[in-house]
Amino acid sequence: MARHTSRAGRIGRWAKALVAGAVLTAGLLTGAPQASAAGLGQVTGFGSNPGNLAMYSYVPSGLATGKPLVVALHGCTQTASDYYNNSGWAQLADRWGFAVVFPQTGATNNALSCFSWFDSAKDTRGKGEALSVKQMVDKAVALYGSDPSRVYVTGLSAGAGMAADLLADYPDVFAGGSIASGLPAQCATTQAAASGCQNANQNLAPAQWGDKVRASSPGWTGPWPRVAIWHGSSDSTVAPVNATELRDQWTNVWGIPQTASATRSLPGNTTLSEYNDASGRPAVQLYSVSGMGHGLPVSPGSGTADCGRSGAYFLNTVCSSYWTGLFWGLDGSGGGDNGGGTRLPAPGGLAVTGTTDTTAALSWNAVAGAASYTVYRGGAQVGAATGTAYTDSGLSAGTGYAYTVAAVDANGVVGTASSAVTATTAGSVFTPRCFTDNNYNQVAAGRAHQSGGYAYANGSNQTMGLWNLFVTHTLKETSAGYFVLADAGCGA
Repeated sequence: MARHTSRAGRIGRWAKALVAGAVLTAGLLTGAPQASAAGLGQVTGFGSNPGNLAMYSYVPSGLATGKPLVVALHGCTQTASDYYNNSGWAQLADRWGFAVVFPQTGATNNALSCFSWFDSAKDTRGKGEALSVKQMVDKAVALYGSDPSRVYVTGLSAGAGMAADLLADYPDVFAGGSIASGLPAQCATTQAAASGCQNANQNLAPAQWGDKVRASSPGWTGPWPRVAIWHGSSDSTVAPVNATELRDQWTNVWGIPQTASATRSLPGNTTLSEYNDASGRPAVQLYSVSGMGHGLPVSPGSGTADCGRSGAYFLNTVCSSYWTGLFWGLDGSGGGDNGGGTRLPAPGGLAVTGTTDTTAALSWNAVAGAASYTVYRGGAQVGAATGTAYTDSGLSAGTGYAYTVAAVDANGVVGTASSAVTATTAGSVFTPRCFTDNNYNQVAAGRAHQSGGYAYANGSNQTMGLWNLFVTHTLKETSAGYFVLADAGCGA
């Protein structure tokens, strides 16, 4: 088969389309959605659409041209609207400035509205659903002036399986991907084989997994997409071994070892293992969320590292979209995507030098070339320093806080974060407590609040259902005034 057109050639073609599109008024852009104030909008006329998919998009108001584009694929039984509302990608699009395309399948294609990651007639280059998504990318680039060299794809479950296939099918289109509770590219080629991939180790060597990617895009020799892998250790729907197989597949494609270059802890009982390319930049990231079941990790809240809303298959642990966005450099840091430069290494020697009941003092070793340092508490930025010490304040007594530090170069590019250390402030330690009662009484007791006839846990804002006497939940107070749902068992 002939070699694929290079990414540079593709960019050239799309650049011409952008110039042509720029002279058109918004009213002449066929299928363009309303302004972002209207939220999610459907886009029609995006191509021949052999996969019978619907295209929805979200574009922040006033988005400039030349910004990244993210394609976000929902899971089984879900819709584009579910993923828009809960995944956190729309929030991050507003914060960092990029457009998001939300493809949608339905019961006509699959009884459970799953993307067909297991069907070689639908998930391979130039065919079916895969081609429909590629046509959506082309349409979005023309409509929104997105940078065709910074297009990324992410998905959950069956959407993640399709995202992996798309990365293999179109490495000339996608600069990076994120696969949440998903499966390796081309693990199954028939629906009958799908359950075996979901539930069991396929016992393939890394090179065999890598061959599945190389066979999906014959003649392509790179650059390959940078891939983030998210999986819960307690996932009983898609076995966690799939995350290991994904790691093996994409590290082999990159020609790098399956041994992690660095490992660190993130919020939500998450362990991040990074696998660096020859230049020392992460090419593959594996995020293992301890105790999490099947779903997309989200973290509702107002913190820097928070995003998304919890619900069915949107699990309150850590905001995977936020950390994936950092990996791709959507925050403007350069990240690990193909458009960024080499990042400064992680500072060594991070240590807690002292605590009071409200402060924690830190120090670390200097990094050559650093203009400053960014300090993170629980994954969220809390401060900056020009030297190698920082004191965090306004903390709660008797509480443990996880800190990391990253060096920032003269261009403002944030480097690799350090390993985490925990600082425990002085004072009495808060003892978690559990409360089981109906939603009406939970609100009356100040453990929850109601809005629009529904109850929400204070602090976590988790949905509890109707605000009445007939719906009962257990709430766990994990810190003063912060409650989470604990129906499965409190363990206070």
